[in-house]
Amino acid sequence: MERGALHGLRIADFSRVLAGPYATMLLADLGADVVKVERPGTGDETRQWRPPADEHGTSTYFLGVNRNKRSVALDLSAEADRERARALVAESDVLLENFRPGTMERLGLGYEDLKARHPGLVYCSISGFGAGEGAAIPGYDLLVQAVGGLMSVTGEPDGEPMKAGVALVDVITGLHAALGIMAALRHRETTGRGQRVEVNLLSSLLSAMVNQASAYAVAGVVPGRMGNAHPSIAPYETFPTADRPLALAVGNDAQFAALAAVLGRPELADDVRFRTNPERVAHRAELRKALGERLCTAGADHWSAALLAAGVPAGPVNSLDEAFAFAGRLGLPGVVTVPGTDARQVAGPFALSESPTRYHLPPPALGEHTAEVFGEPE
Repeated sequence: MERGALHGLRIADFSRVLAGPYATMLLADLGADVVKVERPGTGDETRQWRPPADEHGTSTYFLGVNRNKRSVALDLSAEADRERARALVAESDVLLENFRPGTMERLGLGYEDLKARHPGLVYCSISGFGAGEGAAIPGYDLLVQAVGGLMSVTGEPDGEPMKAGVALVDVITGLHAALGIMAALRHRETTGRGQRVEVNLLSSLLSAMVNQASAYAVAGVVPGRMGNAHPSIAPYETFPTADRPLALAVGNDAQFAALAAVLGRPELADDVRFRTNPERVAHRAELRKALGERLCTAGADHWSAALLAAGVPAGPVNSLDEAFAFAGRLGLPGVVTVPGTDARQVAGPFALSESPTRYHLPPPALGEHTAEVFGEPE
């Protein structure tokens, strides 16, 4: 079995739910030894977040972000287990936690407590709203999508604000945490010193709002909801067809000319309202009407095939099972099985030629590896 690019790196993972566990799973996929510290009896809250569940009754939510990890059960309110936690940290390169700010300090496991003893430790803290004025605000993804502006630009113009269909802010924050950890480890390679890495859900969302956030920061524009349309590109949205919606992502004038030709309306590319992208954005309603009249004459799969053949980005709005099937047709991994087990997992996103993603441990049972990690008899 390939060792993985991060072989030899140990991570003491005090996180739970999604942002932290997603970050450590990505690092574990790349070869890191991740030891997940959980509360005895209940463990990570997401163990109870069901339905749905697998055939053994385990929450699929928990299973989705905790592969390739070992679990130890420690009661951090007890000094004996806090001492075991400190022993684990002493043998680790990275500590990641997402307790409410101040919790780890109260437990004697804060950054300043550990830095003096372990100057090479990379200590990553994930919070909802930072460790300052926002420290007391609970960091839940839905709340951050609301107060962070994402819901204000999601949904139909005349409808209510909507959240994304997945806890997207948690996922983005997990990615930021993993990147910050890797940057800190690179710094440690050259200086020998660890450091604290802090990420929070609100800052991660504001960064991830990219063009929408930049519109406000640079031009003072406060964007609103546009359904599936794009504020700066047209046509870049979904259209009804004879059977189901079709997504068109036309990014330049050449693609628009090809679209017009496939639809049998080549004259649209020379129409003064539609010749350039700014003109198409200015005349979005007329453009949508002209394209919709043609797209409704055939199904989404027909148009998708014809448009892709002409170099126009287009595709049907798939359900999740159709999305996995589509990935399979493209030769991309979708669902993988952990070798030697029946544990099915969503494939990792990395493709490294020399140190590929590894799947060697199914998501652990609560406390499954306590004795193994601490060298104690079972």
